[in-house]
Amino acid sequence: MIHWNSFSDFIAMGGYGFYVWGSFGVTVLIMTIEPIMVARNRKTTIARLKRQLRAENRNSAE
Repeated sequence: MIHWNSFSDFIAMGGYGFYVWGSFGVTVLIMTIEPIMVARNRKTTIARLKRQLRAENRNSAE
């Protein structure tokens, strides 16, 4: 069992604190950015498909 004598010992994580907390930070950053990027790409893709469909409908009507 891991036991820390103080909060600073907990933050230091036995000398691996930078790696541990950095890993958590990167994970939180990615898990925050990923849904935003997916929503943005979905919106862009839907708009592009609608434009393509309109163009195809205009070309077949001519």
